[in-house]
Amino acid sequence: MIGTVIYYVLLPAARLLRALRDAFFTCRKIVLLAKSTSTQIEGVFAATSERSVPEEQEALLQQWLEEGAGNLPASESVPVEGEVSVALSSDWLEGSELLMTSLSDLNSAPEVTWCAGQQLTELHALASSEPQDHELAELAKLPVEKTVAVAGSAPWAAVVPQTDHQVAGCAALDVGVQNEDPAVLAWSLASEEETVPTDPPAWPIQNVVQFYPFPTEVPYHEILWRDWEDLSAQPCVPEQVSKNTPLFEFRVMSYNILAQDLVEQGVDLYLHCHPDILKWNYRLPNLLQEIQHWDPDVLCLQEVQENHYWEQLEPKFKEMGFACFYKRRTGTKTDGCAVCYKHSRFQLITVSPIEYFRPGLGILNRDNVGLVLLLQPLLPEGLDPEAVSPLCVATTHILFNPRRGDIKLAQMALLLAEIDKIAKTTEGSYYPVILCGDLNSVPDSPLYKFIRNGELFYHGMPAWKVSGQEDFSQQLYSRKLLAPLWPSSLGITDNCQYVTLCQPKKSGRRKYSRDFLLQFHFCDVACERPPQLVLLEGVTDAKPDRPAHWLKPAAMVEDPDPQPFIPRSSGIIQHGLNLTSAYSHFLPQRGRPEVTTMPMGLGCTVDYIFYSAEPVENGKSGGRRLYQDGALKLLGRLSLLSEDVLLLANGLPNHFYSSDHLCLLASFGLEISSLREACQGSDNQPVASFCARLNFMLLPSFGASHG
Repeated sequence: MIGTVIYYVLLPAARLLRALRDAFFTCRKIVLLAKSTSTQIEGVFAATSERSVPEEQEALLQQWLEEGAGNLPASESVPVEGEVSVALSSDWLEGSELLMTSLSDLNSAPEVTWCAGQQLTELHALASSEPQDHELAELAKLPVEKTVAVAGSAPWAAVVPQTDHQVAGCAALDVGVQNEDPAVLAWSLASEEETVPTDPPAWPIQNVVQFYPFPTEVPYHEILWRDWEDLSAQPCVPEQVSKNTPLFEFRVMSYNILAQDLVEQGVDLYLHCHPDILKWNYRLPNLLQEIQHWDPDVLCLQEVQENHYWEQLEPKFKEMGFACFYKRRTGTKTDGCAVCYKHSRFQLITVSPIEYFRPGLGILNRDNVGLVLLLQPLLPEGLDPEAVSPLCVATTHILFNPRRGDIKLAQMALLLAEIDKIAKTTEGSYYPVILCGDLNSVPDSPLYKFIRNGELFYHGMPAWKVSGQEDFSQQLYSRKLLAPLWPSSLGITDNCQYVTLCQPKKSGRRKYSRDFLLQFHFCDVACERPPQLVLLEGVTDAKPDRPAHWLKPAAMVEDPDPQPFIPRSSGIIQHGLNLTSAYSHFLPQRGRPEVTTMPMGLGCTVDYIFYSAEPVENGKSGGRRLYQDGALKLLGRLSLLSEDVLLLANGLPNHFYSSDHLCLLASFGLEISSLREACQGSDNQPVASFCARLNFMLLPSFGASHG
């Protein structure tokens, strides 16, 4: 009697676990086959055709154990394999296109079905009676059950029955069917799919853990879904973007795509990943598909391997309509940065690659690089090309080492000095600037605040504190930043400007003619006898008399309104670009911080898109400078994910995101100055209609829809 009770109590649990296991095998194989080209299938799953299907299932089971069940306590294990019925709903969309498809367009998701109604009915009937003493004695003789922990529910025990058939839809399924391909088996059972009860009945047995149905695996596209945030009309923005304001709209993407050489050099960082998804032949199509889907007008890439760029990436980007520039890291490094722009939307004015390595300078002895471009937006025919301002785009990959914040600041100062040179107008102002890349610094770190607030007092600061990546405060000795941070021979001022540009020559300077020197003939210093001068009568005892008509030279007149001067040893660095972040670094819906990467399973933000804005007058909040949109307006952005969401997808990289970083994407609008007054607030219907048509023409791809 007691054996029958245990059998019916734990039979559904064992079936559910086996059902989920085979569903995992089937879904993964379908997705990977759908994502792979015909030439790639051989390297992923077709190679398994040489062994039998049970061997393939065993290998996949071992992979699943390593990724999921391997995290169970040592006292717990997974039941033995058995037959199972798996059903997949129709219209199931495979591949990473799931991430790009609206949820409303998905008819259904994978479902694991099992026949449990009849067993539950019998179970409750048997459980209503209390077990007798002799039955408990028989229970003690039974083998120990195997315990499995289910995410989101209490642990449950399972005794795997020895059976030669499995109930599916209350009908017997022959064992021979299990020897078929799992995908074929799943589709053959789709017609027998049943609805799984969501709320289990009350559990009448005391001191026994209640059984919860095993949760169905959530599809990756639902876990990793990223929303598009429209910021063009928000109540918190002081100055709204009028519908009649003509804007040149464009999208900017920043993406650290993870160089393959770095993957192979740091294998220990990716032990959580299946080896197949780390192969370049798998990652490249994923990366290209993601970039092609979001269709940015400006693309900034980091960790771009040189041979992959010239042989694969640049030819593909040219097919997509991009003009590309690449800068490899110095020394023996094999990766670098790239900036690509749609030649149908922008025209190049100038490009300036930056090398941060400077021989002989210990603070600039690393091989990181950057790129700065000045682009002219292209307007439709009939509009003045100079009606819209040029755009400065810069990207970089700052040093990773968390202990060397001094090097990070020096590299950023060089980049800002180059931007200052490229983006400065003849009037002394700046063109709109977009600075993006992997800065290896977390939000609200000193380096982040320096970029956003335009000022940083660094003297005496521990070097590890600059980026905020790790806390080394417990160490007995830590490097401290001392002023000046870099030598004057670098040619960069503490205002992050080149010396030759910030100190223009004055007219008449260094013209030491006779007349110029005679102006100082009767100055105060010249009319005083030096105390060390040997007194010689008739020679050095004479004191000149200052004539009444003598005027003080203009060069010696004090400036009544001198400019504030910051000495080189003050320990303060500044810049005047007025940059703010396109992202808020926090997800209010989830109450968690945004994440752009997950090194060693810990989520953090190190990738940014900064853009030019106008500081609010007397606007500061908690030491942060407040900004509002100027000529360059932030219109939208692609939302980021939180750490807990990425953990559900086994971190980064995974089957759908083939880099250890998430891409950043933001939409901007540049005002067209000559038409702004004509379009804003116009009550004239023809003028308003013209402006509406103009805005449509100025959209990316001239009216193409970007979802």
